[in-house]
Amino acid sequence: MKEENSTENTVNAENTASTESAEMTENTEENVSTKETEATDETQDAEETVEDKLALAEARIAELEKERLYKQAEFDNFRKRIVKEKAELILNGGRKVLEAMLPVIDDLERALVHMQTAEDVEAVKEGVDLIYKKFLKVMEAQGVTQMKTEGADFNTDFHEAVTQFPAPTEDLKGKVIDCTEKGYMLNDTVLRFAKVVVGI
Repeated sequence: MKEENSTENTVNAENTASTESAEMTENTEENVSTKETEATDETQDAEETVEDKLALAEARIAELEKERLYKQAEFDNFRKRIVKEKAELILNGGRKVLEAMLPVIDDLERALVHMQTAEDVEAVKEGVDLIYKKFLKVMEAQGVTQMKTEGADFNTDFHEAVTQFPAPTEDLKGKVIDCTEKGYMLNDTVLRFAKVVVGI
């Protein structure tokens, strides 16, 4: 009887152990299966994330390429416009000055006609003087001014020495004592150097 009980206990123990082992195996298989499923899901999520990032990057690249083409076209148009404006300036740059000088030419023509029949020389002289002053005003309006040379220190930035002459007084040494051809400035630059006689 004891032997039978012992055998039954052994069989029961083996059955229990076998059942537990089977359950453990099933649990292990379930865990492995669950982990594999989770790993697959994570891989799919990672692939989707990479694909999303790739799609975003491609969209951004396309946007930047479009923007680059737009900027390049805009720059080309700007360059062409500048070239055209520069060409127009070269061709018509003196138009404003010439238009301003036309009234002076008209006055000179009237003076020439009047001189042929004029008997009063003083009136003709006064008329020519008025035309000369008008011409100077037109030039000043365009930024052209005469250089002041009389008694000025000789300066190679503005003057061209034609000759040297003994100065009548000590204070005129190294100064301009005569001007043979007037110099002109255009705004702040020399348009024509003044030809001068310098005292030594």
